[in-house]
Amino acid sequence: MSADKMATTASANGAGPVNEGKDTLSSEDLSELLAAGTKEVHEKAENTQFVKDFLKGRIRKELFKLGAVALYYTYTAMEEEIERNKDHPHFAPLYFPTELHRREALARDLEYFYGPDWQSEVSCSPAAQRYVDRIHEVGQEDPVLLVSHAYTRYMGDLSGGQVLKKVAQRAMKLPPTGEGLEFYTFDGIHSAKEFKQLYRSRMNVLVLDGDIKKRLVAEAVKAFQFNMEVFDELEEIGKTIQEDVLDAGMPVHGATGGDISKCPYYSAKMAAAGGSEYACQLAMAVLRHPTGQVLCAALAAALAGFAAWYLM
Repeated sequence: MSADKMATTASANGAGPVNEGKDTLSSEDLSELLAAGTKEVHEKAENTQFVKDFLKGRIRKELFKLGAVALYYTYTAMEEEIERNKDHPHFAPLYFPTELHRREALARDLEYFYGPDWQSEVSCSPAAQRYVDRIHEVGQEDPVLLVSHAYTRYMGDLSGGQVLKKVAQRAMKLPPTGEGLEFYTFDGIHSAKEFKQLYRSRMNVLVLDGDIKKRLVAEAVKAFQFNMEVFDELEEIGKTIQEDVLDAGMPVHGATGGDISKCPYYSAKMAAAGGSEYACQLAMAVLRHPTGQVLCAALAAALAGFAAWYLM
């Protein structure tokens, strides 16, 4: 963003004149600062192997369950600290428990996956514990930094959560009624786009000086890094789990009931030889198969994520 555009944006949002000098952070809205300041680490998080596999629909159910466990402990810590600081002047405008809080939804997901005694079946992993410890430290010693953690988690959940829900539901063949995926369902929000606009506007009117804004950006970067540590931990755990990847796989000849024309690999070969009929057959074969559907959903997720980045 150019200096002129920054000045125009600041004035349009009631931020007053732009300060001259090296510190330009205070001249922009907090939501813009956080989006710009976390862009690089955001892209790194999206390119971790765990996330890339997820978007492709290559989901191991056991890892998905462990990911939900990590989220449960993370949101429990964050929402405990939010409740503790709900009247703090730097957080009170962002207090939306009915619309945003995820702990209870995650508890229902874990009960679905682990059964009624799920609490005795799960524990906080080392990577998730480091994240939890930092959230408690912030909430108890420097509550303004809770804004960074809430922004990173809740806005991310609203931006791509619905697409990720569809990918996971299809890949793991979960019930269409949403069991196991309540984390992604925000019943108290009718329009994610409008709510994000409201949330950003509330962030932008917080009375914060340039130094606090810098610290908020740095803390948001830390939040992304904690998430990446959880992703990397899950990836390492995945190397020790002997479980088929839940993407169903494309069928071989033996799975086509003896009709070689139904095999997508045969159709691809014939299409490459110039047969338009087989090209159409290939497309239909891919779309009929769960893997093809997951890949289409993954493509939609990538496009949605790209669009969401500019809408945040």
